[in-house]
Amino acid sequence: MTYVEPVVGRYLHLDILDEPHRVYFEDSGSGTPVVCLHTAGADARQYRHLQNDPDVLEDFRVLAFDLPWHGKSLPPDGWWQREYLLTSERYVATVMSFVRALGLDRPIVVGCSMAGSLVLELARLHGDELGGVVGFSGASTVEGRFHDWPLAPDVNSNQVVPSWVYGLMAPQSPLAARKEVWWMYSQGGPGIYRGDTYFYSNGLDLSGREHEIDTRACPVHLYTGEYDYACSSEETQATLDRIPGAEGGRMPGIGHFPVSENYPLCKEYLLPALRTMAHSRSGGVAPSA
Repeated sequence: MTYVEPVVGRYLHLDILDEPHRVYFEDSGSGTPVVCLHTAGADARQYRHLQNDPDVLEDFRVLAFDLPWHGKSLPPDGWWQREYLLTSERYVATVMSFVRALGLDRPIVVGCSMAGSLVLELARLHGDELGGVVGFSGASTVEGRFHDWPLAPDVNSNQVVPSWVYGLMAPQSPLAARKEVWWMYSQGGPGIYRGDTYFYSNGLDLSGREHEIDTRACPVHLYTGEYDYACSSEETQATLDRIPGAEGGRMPGIGHFPVSENYPLCKEYLLPALRTMAHSRSGGVAPSA
């Protein structure tokens, strides 16, 4: 079958913390803007199924970008003179710079893994600029993912990192999709996965501050798969319990990478959440699930 996808790729030049960057993003659909954030060490290809879904594109404009240092977004000038460690300040600034540069009006932000935790900080700090957040595999604090071994000279990180994260997926998720996740993780730059997990496990801890998120201004939905042992569904539920008005919970039959490892199953949670937030954002009545 021959066809052209409705996804268009472009480059955006913007300043992040007063430093110039050239950021690659892909854009499809029209309607309520949805900004998608990829997992640690990966890139925006994880959202290709969402960006091609006609059920989504008829009502939503879906944008997915590669963080600097990832995918088609090069590192900033002089990158070889610094250690890559993603901080909460830089991560938040990157997302909000992207949103503001494109003039997106109260977009819904979707994130997974480290980005599934980041959306909580976005809601806390910039909820008035967002139409809602959906986080997969995230919680107010996630421990144990930051390690130095990906930099060891006797470790081939382009094989070991994807194999390590492969075990986070559900065994019943489609094999081709799981292998695709492995493939994307095999292409990360040296030390980038390690630098991202610094944020995931060391750079963000909202424990005790969850109540600062106002879900009336910025709705919050959090979901985690039952096979996820990096961020367990119990950790996610504990976070939900501390955010008044937040929704979500445990997803049976899926693991750490819901959007890419089993999109049809993930869609059962994601699309209703997007529709609910879009109605709330526009002042309408939320549709029934």
